[in-house]
Amino acid sequence: MKAIRRFTVRPVLPAPLAPLAELARNLRWSWHSGTRDLFRDVDPVLWDAAGDPVRLLGSVPPARLAELAADDDFVRRLGECAADLHAYVTGPRWYQEHQEHQERHEHRERHEHQEDQEDREDRDRQGRPDAASGGGLPAAVAYFSPEFGITAALPQYSGGLGILAGDHLKAASDLGVPLIGVGLLYRHGYFRQSLTRDGWQQEHYPVLDPNELPLTLLREPDGTPALVRIALPGHRALRAHVWQAQVGRVPLLLLDSDVEENDPGAREVTDRLYGGGSEHRLLQEMLLGIGGVRAVRAYCRLTGHPEPEVFHTNEGHAGFLGLERVHERVREGLAFDAALEAVRAGTVFTTHTPVPAGIDRFDRELVAHHFGPEAELPHIDVELILRLGMETYPGGEPNLFNMAVMGLRLARGANGVSTLHGRVSREMFQGLWPGFDPEEVPITSVTNGVHAPTWVAPEVFRCGAGRIGAGRTDQALSVGDDERWDAVAGIPDGDIWLLRRELRAQLVYEVRRRLHVSWRQRGAATAELGWIDEVLDPDVLTIGFARRVPAYKRLTLMLRDRDRLMELLTHPDRPVQIVVAGKAHPADDGGKRLIQDLVRFTDDPRVRHRIVFLPDYGMAMARKLYAGCDVWLNNPLRPLEACGTSGMKAALNGCLNLSVLDGWWDEWFEPDFGWAIPTADGTATDEHRRDDLEAAALYDLLERRVAPRFYEHGPEGLPDRWIEMVRRTLTRLGPKVLAGRMVREYVERLYAPAARAHRMLDADAATALAAWKSRVRAAWPRVAVDHVETATTAATAGTAALGATAELGATVALRVRVRLGELTPDDVEVQALAGRVDPEDRITDATPVPLKPTSGPDGEGALLYEGPLTLDRTGPFGYTVRVLPAHRLLSGPTELGLVTLPSEATGEAAGVLMR
Repeated sequence: MKAIRRFTVRPVLPAPLAPLAELARNLRWSWHSGTRDLFRDVDPVLWDAAGDPVRLLGSVPPARLAELAADDDFVRRLGECAADLHAYVTGPRWYQEHQEHQERHEHRERHEHQEDQEDREDRDRQGRPDAASGGGLPAAVAYFSPEFGITAALPQYSGGLGILAGDHLKAASDLGVPLIGVGLLYRHGYFRQSLTRDGWQQEHYPVLDPNELPLTLLREPDGTPALVRIALPGHRALRAHVWQAQVGRVPLLLLDSDVEENDPGAREVTDRLYGGGSEHRLLQEMLLGIGGVRAVRAYCRLTGHPEPEVFHTNEGHAGFLGLERVHERVREGLAFDAALEAVRAGTVFTTHTPVPAGIDRFDRELVAHHFGPEAELPHIDVELILRLGMETYPGGEPNLFNMAVMGLRLARGANGVSTLHGRVSREMFQGLWPGFDPEEVPITSVTNGVHAPTWVAPEVFRCGAGRIGAGRTDQALSVGDDERWDAVAGIPDGDIWLLRRELRAQLVYEVRRRLHVSWRQRGAATAELGWIDEVLDPDVLTIGFARRVPAYKRLTLMLRDRDRLMELLTHPDRPVQIVVAGKAHPADDGGKRLIQDLVRFTDDPRVRHRIVFLPDYGMAMARKLYAGCDVWLNNPLRPLEACGTSGMKAALNGCLNLSVLDGWWDEWFEPDFGWAIPTADGTATDEHRRDDLEAAALYDLLERRVAPRFYEHGPEGLPDRWIEMVRRTLTRLGPKVLAGRMVREYVERLYAPAARAHRMLDADAATALAAWKSRVRAAWPRVAVDHVETATTAATAGTAALGATAELGATVALRVRVRLGELTPDDVEVQALAGRVDPEDRITDATPVPLKPTSGPDGEGALLYEGPLTLDRTGPFGYTVRVLPAHRLLSGPTELGLVTLPSEATGEAAGVLMR
């Protein structure tokens, strides 16, 4: 019989155990070992079954609670954990110390460099605020993401994007960054995965009850739930409640459309992560972006939390947050263009995809239908909204609304998530900045990191704590401000090898347990599963491969030559064993076929003791894999892996990486940390040939280098060279891959500049900047470079005067005649760009040299600019000149996407290239 109504009965805790409720509701327990140990001791069996303090406390019998309340030792430990949490969430941390240091520094600078009254009056005449008013770190940052992987107890993630977002929040909490996370609460989360008898993926969507999750409902002062409302076409509305998860110091707001006031269609908007068709996804992203800003406003109003000065859009899904903030400023009386400038100033956009196909794009008419007077953002003309997301550049599709393009146009700062991905992103989005080389496209990179306290195995943590103490170990893993972890270097070889074997043995046990469950789900009888007791060996080289299963990650590359793989798995002296896990998107039948191909291979009785596929990959399984594997395998099609953080988590546990040079591995690979799989990515190599070549390279590495290194033992009977690679991975790679390092980079390189720009662009400054941009855009077609010459000869003889060669260190004086039309010299910067040239005469590694006006407009309205050009490098060398818009409130010279270069005739006559 089914219940006609479901509700949650919460336990009444005895007074001495009251702090357990707060500890259970703050997700810091998911990365704080002392709190987890405390909850495990409440009831070890129930804890292992629940893995979640909220569910645990709802299941513990009252008699057990009474017994614990009378246990003085347990109550003492509970008090210590509660006091530790209080100190953690209220005390100063890195951010507060950094802010105090910065304020002292700025105060000292203001006294040492007092500006004279003339400069102040000049700023007043131009309507520009005092630069000193832009100092300091942001009072708060709002961080929007479509998914968050905090803990398996809150299953709101599908893969790397969500795990990265969760690690970002945790690291921000550890550092004391005043972040507010914003996402959606999916009632079915992401799917649970199982396999049919023939290895086909099946999806299951368990219903999540927010009342049984570590969440609290945001309420108005009268106790009613806070409600966010989105206007829909046809006089409908999409309403959402706001649930709050507390991630250490960081509140995470999750919007939930499953509320009684909604019609059935609206209630299902937050049903599944990445589910539904285009309109369903559009409504999810409107709720995330527009509704998310409204949820932040409600949260700050109700709690007194500082309003965010910076809004961070984690991938394009949340891009509508910028439009909502523009709409806020328009309702306050600002013109659209001025509101856009004010909003851009405080916005950061992070792109996570290296391929256009990975970006959400909507039909123009679908977007137009959901905005305007009869729908959402009624105070903004729909055409202005559409203009922000349209692909109005060469190669774009003019009828598609691109969420990443809108994110870039609405942000002052933008970044990719590894150095290589930053380069790929600059090339991919170059069309938004016509006339500029990819190197100058204003997309930087902040390489992802991982939250070590979440992903480092307790055994590894204890190993470090035994050398330097638990406090210093926690500081090293959380803040990430060390270049090396030299304390690890002193750990004896025997201890490292014993630790690695212990973790490998734990993985073997976990694999056998999960494999048994999987085969039972596939319909096998217990009597036919005795062979599982022999699966894997705690003394055999163990390789891990676990991730989502899109085609570019090449799950089945290892199957390219099945006979050769079988030989590696069953080698009599140097066998390898492989643990594989991963989920295909429910709509991706191609990915499901890849899984099925691999599962069928792993089912072969000849190898099933050496290679396994584990269904239902998630955070709990991942922690065992990262710690227990010796080698982490990654073989994507380069350069399609934006970052790929799974190898980072493995490295923090002493696992070596074996990977294509893509994402973060391209940036930080050293032979001490693992092996690089050669790539065959030349344009002349077709896809199938490339897979053959790279699979062969993988087999060669495993057979000739990886396995021999693992099984080669030194005089002490230990694999000395392998252990040294583990030690160097921990010592030198470990500090680089931390989320603490990543978040500190965001604070210093993106959040702080955005906060300064936000403060400087008040209503008057934003209005003035928008008017200046409008004037410059209108006048730019009449800006021209008329004439370029050296100081010693007319332009027509420039090359002859310089000769075919010039000596290193020589200086050439440039004179450039420029027409500015209606603009003034204050509106532009004239530059020479110089550097080496390639065989096609493209300037590489260009260095800009500003030129200064030396004479006013002549009879034809042209100005003369001059400046020295030093020949500072040998080999083929060249220069050109250009004119750029210039304004002190621009984020950089490329912001407007405007540039004027010499005409081809002008350049050739000037001898633009010197060899």
